[in-house]
Amino acid sequence: MSLVIDRREGSSIAVSQFHDGALRILRPHYLDESGQVCYVVINPGGAYLGGDKYLIEVSVADGADLLLTTQSATKIYRTPNDRAEQHMRLSLGAGARLELLPDPLIAYREASYGQVTTVNMDPTASLVMAEVVTPGWSPDGELFRYDEIRLRNEISIAGRLTVLDNLLIRPGTGSPVDSSCFMAEYTHLGSLLVVDARVDAALVDELHALLAPKNDGGPLGITLLDGPGLAVRALSHSTERLNELLAAAVDLLRKRWYGQEPLNLRKY
Repeated sequence: MSLVIDRREGSSIAVSQFHDGALRILRPHYLDESGQVCYVVINPGGAYLGGDKYLIEVSVADGADLLLTTQSATKIYRTPNDRAEQHMRLSLGAGARLELLPDPLIAYREASYGQVTTVNMDPTASLVMAEVVTPGWSPDGELFRYDEIRLRNEISIAGRLTVLDNLLIRPGTGSPVDSSCFMAEYTHLGSLLVVDARVDAALVDELHALLAPKNDGGPLGITLLDGPGLAVRALSHSTERLNELLAAAVDLLRKRWYGQEPLNLRKY
């Protein structure tokens, strides 16, 4: 799947788009008067299976503004012979903006999944990427234990690798993540990466004060990056709690930097 976004007469539009295979792109829509275009990626097959390999390429031209999301959660089913993989290549021009806000990634029993996102961006561009990882549920309400999830983000600014974010979750027995010491007894993980020249230590402090009460006692960390940018990691027992936490952070940035109201994608 590929998508090229440019800005024409005050609004961002697709000047090129292509999809083949399982992934599809829905028609564009505009959530407000800012000119930001929203595209939704869907998988009519309903899930990723063993051996599936997906490539998503997105280019946002100078001054263009894209919100890219999914229609529903990305589900990874059993992958007995070969893991499922998704590769994303993102390019942001001068003054471009990309908000990548997919629904949660749900890994079911015996699932193995690898995701690599490579970003090349101009120093004046703005990037916001969110991710929530949750284990699937069985019919009797018990957690399914997936085999492995690997998430790797490589962000280069003006051709220099600036942010390398590499996450591996490999469960043991019992709890889906009981062998990952950094997750302790928690089963759900939320992540937010922001790369933008306007990020500073004061913003990190403000976000921490805003988000800490929303995680119901779960661990929360916010790190200032050299981008400049920031990284948020939060652990929880609840997908809804992490969705609320990340949405609060995204809404604060949208309001402060662009004067936009809280995001409502109206999917359900």
